[in-house]
Amino acid sequence: MKQPPGLKDADPALVCKLQKSIYGLKQASRQWHDKLTTTLLQIGFIKSNSDYSLFTKHTDIGFTAILVYVDDLILTGNDLIQINHTKSVLDKKFSIKDLGDLKFFLGMEVARSKQGISLYQRKYTLELLQETGFLGSKPASTPMSYNSTIHSKSGTTLEDPTSYRKLIGKLLYLTHTRPDISFSVGCLSQFLACPTDEHHKAATQVLRYLKSCPAQGIFFPSNNTTTLQGYSDSDWATCLDTRRSITGWCFFMGTALISWKSKKQSTVSRSSSEAEYRALAMAACEAQWLLFLLRDLKIHHPKPITLFCDNNSAMHIAANPVFHERTKHIDVDCHVVRERLMSNVIHLLPIHTTLQLADIFTKSLSPSPFHRFLSKLSIIDIHAPSLRGCVENIEDSSPEIKPIASGQF
Repeated sequence: MKQPPGLKDADPALVCKLQKSIYGLKQASRQWHDKLTTTLLQIGFIKSNSDYSLFTKHTDIGFTAILVYVDDLILTGNDLIQINHTKSVLDKKFSIKDLGDLKFFLGMEVARSKQGISLYQRKYTLELLQETGFLGSKPASTPMSYNSTIHSKSGTTLEDPTSYRKLIGKLLYLTHTRPDISFSVGCLSQFLACPTDEHHKAATQVLRYLKSCPAQGIFFPSNNTTTLQGYSDSDWATCLDTRRSITGWCFFMGTALISWKSKKQSTVSRSSSEAEYRALAMAACEAQWLLFLLRDLKIHHPKPITLFCDNNSAMHIAANPVFHERTKHIDVDCHVVRERLMSNVIHLLPIHTTLQLADIFTKSLSPSPFHRFLSKLSIIDIHAPSLRGCVENIEDSSPEIKPIASGQF
């Protein structure tokens, strides 16, 4: 370490000896989280058992919530007195920096209006396009070619895979507000060990698709309900290398998309029914977690979560209480789904394949069905000419719960 400024009459050859590093220690983050948690618990907040980064406080006057990411906090609620008290306590304890109304958080931009809240990553997307040289590229209509047969051996191995790995890593972070690229980015991320020029070419199509709508993101309408419903789907034996199926599901609160997943299954399914049932089991677990989260937020969900599935065989297995030879290999998944059916956590309903919204998370689609499903996922581009007028920032003094402040230590 160099000498601190202001040190007088000292030998210029002398240096400071570092006795103990704070941020380099493995236990530093844990100690910091324990200290912050203790402080919040002392002023009446309750730590959520469903999400350890969420703290809530309910009083007779209102509701306050804090969402923590390391040393960045989002403070929200409908009780301004409690919010100001919480900020003053944290400032005395940690000397925080109040950033005011929430507009930018961890690379995500927030735009609010009377119609609702839009969460997007336009600045992050434009910086990514400029860094990769695709800012002036020709836009693509879909993130991946619908007739793509990409696999691990397709193409010639790249001499330097670093650029490909960095690109996929940045695209993975973009999926937090862009569910439309979840499947394509997840598919390309499985080739990080040994990428080829064909994999890189497929990744460039994702960039050209982002060029067509850099400000696209999730929209949460203000006149919404708290009713949950989900869609579960699977594409059987999609992976050409392992023949594993792809699981896809999404959940809506009212009309707002709040949770989604696109992931390759851990085992090979011997039939499409088995693949669909494994996807159904994962969706059922997510439905249970969402109910736990609503319970922590003191939001009552009076009826089971409606879960749509387009596979009749999977629904018959869920309704049949007798196990037989065809269901022995998915015994655990059968118990997972049936237990939640019996406890009224979920309610299964059939749906036609053309209306299965989770289909966008399981395979690459042609432009027509892709944009049809995309229009139903509550995803908008607020910088589009027809939508610019609905996201003007306003001063709203209504008691509705909305993100009003963010803090940084």
